[in-house]
Amino acid sequence: MSLSVRALAARSCFDVVDQGMSLSEVLPKAQALLDNPLDKALLQEICFGVMRYLPQLEAVCSQLMAKPLIKQLRPLQFLLYVGIYQLKFMRIPDHAAISETVEAARELKGQSLTKLINGVLRNVQRQQELFNFEAAPAAVKFNHPGWLITALQQAYPEQWQAILDANQQKAPLWLRVNVSKISATDYAAALTRAGIEYSRPLADLPAAIKLAQAQDVTSLPGYSDGWFSVQDAAAQYAATLLDVQNGQQILDACCAPGGKTCHILELAPDASVTALDKDARRLMRVHDNLARLGLTAKVIAADASEPTTWWQGQLFDRILLDVPCSATGVIRRHPDIRWLRKKADIPALAELQQRILQQCWALLAPGGSLLYATCSVLPQENSMQIEQFLQQKSDASLVALPHQPDNANYGWQILPGERDVDGFFYARLVKQVR
Repeated sequence: MSLSVRALAARSCFDVVDQGMSLSEVLPKAQALLDNPLDKALLQEICFGVMRYLPQLEAVCSQLMAKPLIKQLRPLQFLLYVGIYQLKFMRIPDHAAISETVEAARELKGQSLTKLINGVLRNVQRQQELFNFEAAPAAVKFNHPGWLITALQQAYPEQWQAILDANQQKAPLWLRVNVSKISATDYAAALTRAGIEYSRPLADLPAAIKLAQAQDVTSLPGYSDGWFSVQDAAAQYAATLLDVQNGQQILDACCAPGGKTCHILELAPDASVTALDKDARRLMRVHDNLARLGLTAKVIAADASEPTTWWQGQLFDRILLDVPCSATGVIRRHPDIRWLRKKADIPALAELQQRILQQCWALLAPGGSLLYATCSVLPQENSMQIEQFLQQKSDASLVALPHQPDNANYGWQILPGERDVDGFFYARLVKQVR
């Protein structure tokens, strides 16, 4: 029997929270079981919503149940969260949300629990005061794990709450126009002709276009012709800050899924670009993106922290290090990250980042530039990494970026929601000529 949207949503959320799988892995597989595009969109909306409001959904349940469901019944516990999310946060009529959720319980072999689920959801419908969380613990009030709230409070005593609020918002759909094929002005005109609303709010990123509403990108003008890519505006700064030029040898050291690799080639079509990533499976996306955009790079499956296994001896003029990180800057776009990432992950990530930075520095030509980047907001992965590196490398100097508010900072930290972009960090290092 094929599962309904609610049953698939409950299973998907269970897979993320209890099984530790990412939503970007689980959701496409679940959507593939649905035929109707509207059902696919509804499934995403529910899954993203449950991830955003999980502590509050748990808290509401705990007020109405003696104890949560356990073991093989756990998917039905998530089905309750699916039902509560619909009642509180979606415009689905209450009777439909309740009846469809109860029906989904039967699909998940929870026939004996239909009365319980119906009763809990009807109580939620009647008792709006269940959602009063003003006096609740911070993790419930702000829908984030306590360790992350504490880390943000320490790093950003003035802005931590704004960051948490931004993480609860739906991320907009940003496009990057492929200027090697069409000008941003001409592409904007094509969107206007197609009746698609957009804005171009960032003067320092003229190729960045923000759509008023998210939609199927394959239906946008010029998709198959490679006129644009989907890329958040914060990530679009990478290739421009790297200051790439035709004729240069350029390394994109942690490249998958290839958005920044392609942007580099769009700005410098005659550069020689090596795109490296240790995940051979994710490199398939890089090949797909290069092919659709009509670009060419040397793509290698290898570990950036171990150059002896792949480096051919040619020094690079430019290196982009978009290193593996906690992804705490893109929670609004990937709301499950807050539940997948643990406090204990950060020191190990910081150690890997420093190792990659140290190893790739040796591959940079004198006079060349290395751009260190993460989609994190945690100083241990960002400014503290650069400070540590500069203390150890006498031939490295930090170039102040035009956007950073204070030249004394160790790079430019973009916070989630600033100018409606993701959280990102950039630092540009130049190797001295001796």
